[in-house]
Amino acid sequence: MHDIVERFSPTERDLLARAADHALKLQANAELAVRVEADFATAGTLAELGLDCPAVAAALLRTVAERYVPGPSADSNAPTSVTEWLAATFGNDVARLQHNTQRARQIEALTVSGDESGPGKAARLERLRKMLLAMAEDIRVVLIMLAERTSLMRDLSTAATGVQARAARDTMDLFAPLANRLGVWQLKWELEDLAFRYLEPERYKRIAKLLDEKRAGREEFIAGVVGRLRNDLIALDIKGEVTGRPKHIYSIWKKMQRKGLDFDALYDIRAVRVLVPEIRDCYSVLGLVHDLWEPVAGEFDDYIARPKANRYQSLHTAVVADGQTLEVQIRTFEMHQQSELGIAAHWRYKEGAKADKAFDSRIAWLRQILDWKSDLAQAAALPEKLKTGLFDDTVYVLTPQGRIVDLPAGSTPIDFAYHVHTDLGHRCRGAKVDGVIVPLNYKLKNAQTVEIHAIKQGGPSRDWMNPEQGYLASPRALAKVRHWFKQQFVEQEISAGRNILDKELARLAATGQNLEKLAHGLQCRNVDELLALIGRGDITARQIEHALAPSITSAPPDAHAPVAQKARGSASGGVLVLGLNNIATLLAKCCKPVPPDAIIGFVSKARGVTVHRGDCENMLRLTSEQRERVMPASWGDTAEAPFSADIEVVASDRQGLLRDVSEAIAREKVNVTAVNTISRSNHASMRFTVEVTKLDHLTRILKMVLEVAGVISAARR
Repeated sequence: MHDIVERFSPTERDLLARAADHALKLQANAELAVRVEADFATAGTLAELGLDCPAVAAALLRTVAERYVPGPSADSNAPTSVTEWLAATFGNDVARLQHNTQRARQIEALTVSGDESGPGKAARLERLRKMLLAMAEDIRVVLIMLAERTSLMRDLSTAATGVQARAARDTMDLFAPLANRLGVWQLKWELEDLAFRYLEPERYKRIAKLLDEKRAGREEFIAGVVGRLRNDLIALDIKGEVTGRPKHIYSIWKKMQRKGLDFDALYDIRAVRVLVPEIRDCYSVLGLVHDLWEPVAGEFDDYIARPKANRYQSLHTAVVADGQTLEVQIRTFEMHQQSELGIAAHWRYKEGAKADKAFDSRIAWLRQILDWKSDLAQAAALPEKLKTGLFDDTVYVLTPQGRIVDLPAGSTPIDFAYHVHTDLGHRCRGAKVDGVIVPLNYKLKNAQTVEIHAIKQGGPSRDWMNPEQGYLASPRALAKVRHWFKQQFVEQEISAGRNILDKELARLAATGQNLEKLAHGLQCRNVDELLALIGRGDITARQIEHALAPSITSAPPDAHAPVAQKARGSASGGVLVLGLNNIATLLAKCCKPVPPDAIIGFVSKARGVTVHRGDCENMLRLTSEQRERVMPASWGDTAEAPFSADIEVVASDRQGLLRDVSEAIAREKVNVTAVNTISRSNHASMRFTVEVTKLDHLTRILKMVLEVAGVISAARR
């Protein structure tokens, strides 16, 4: 215990001593004594890493906290939970760390082991690592877990083979990559070596034997090289930094596998790194190294002059020093910063992960905070610095099967349902979170298990698109809801368009036409698009007739003569221009005149005479030159001719509103050719295009619609 508390202040030493006393009281139980010993080892590791007093105390109290049971007390202020007891006895920071660490330990049960492999496992593990960092909230929690895992791996030598293998796989999958990303190299190397020892015992022993020396001997060799280089840098007046470490066993094996080399062909089993201020200093140090020791032929790479694709820059050379091969890396401090924290980050190179700039920047920030060369434990603001706050834009939740789903922060069960499957999102009607029923706008939290209750058939609610009600936070889910409603309108438009087209083909006696050919002739991608445009009113009966004209005129004259005569007679649609009915006319879509509206004609450049209402806004805005193309027009014989008219309905939005309004219109026995609705702020705006023969017919429709419950206004548009 003395080694752990040596660097702390007297007050901190007192807190750690009290924590240790509580832990030592459990040693009377042989089983707990082993766990307490592991807690002390974890605390020692954290102290070596430079963590603060609360983190070390939380490690000492792990077994104590797990065994704590509140006793009976007449005092109403007595602690009722282990968190309250820890806060009262050791402070809020220790209690919070212990609580968050216990939550994060739950993730260990989700690690992927066994026979699962391939991209699915890799993606799952990636989400698992991010979920751990997000759940931790305080990066010290992750470091405590890494230290605990290191203690566990050290003590596995007497465990059963199956236990060793399972722990080793989880260490390789989750904990060693996390240590790598956070730059906690001491733990990364040890975790990898210990895991490799249990996963591949024969290979581990073979490489250990091939090293032909003890680790202490290799470290002594590296220390001698580092000392010599430091002295020579001082002599050259270069303010550099020299560090070194022997290659650990797992790293040696990985390189042998990656490069297909034998052990004897490796030149970087022992390596040092030299950091200098300027590029010219890099080459000066290179000359010094080659003067001191004999270079190995073919083992020099200049990544400064020729950077790697990921912009990594450094000088690499191999030399023979005192009969042993040595790799030397030389780079500037700026290059090292880029290598460690930029797009050439070491963990991306090692793990082969896909680029994620936002995540990279957060890891870079964490690694700057975790610079073990500085004594962060002395900084008063350390607890605040180590609070990650970096994954607040993502929440990680679980399916009932244990699959991890990452969603934008603030996501709801509906967002979750749409992420799992679009159809599940459409049919979502309820949810349970951790077994408890919650409202659909409940904000999900990290590590919660979400279960969706869905109906067999159905669609989303318009309320889900209202941001004020907070049902959706994911743009992806919102887009799927909007697409669903858009598709409903498209289907209505296609149905209406099919009715219109069937009637027009029957009128023209052209029911045997190739609709695909007709669609292409009218510049549509397919028949559905053609029908939707007809139903929406964007393609008129006159355009259909014009597109069919070649096939109609090429038919035998006697077969279609009566129909052709009828078509010519109705070509003007019952409109007289200059008193004549043989002038091609087209009712304007902007104002859709209906008898007995006052009308005028406007000579268009390509479509004959367009007929507008006399009060049409477009006609009122004509220039003086355009007014010269205005012609007088009147209604001719319109007894049987149907006309399209738009009506707009505003109502309080409710379920079944569209159905009720549609039924009111249907009672007047009119054909509805297009429908469009928009819902905002609990109000619905609906536009219907109907076919009527007279204006008084339209007046009756509006009156019927106004009688529908909730309708505020109904007017011709």
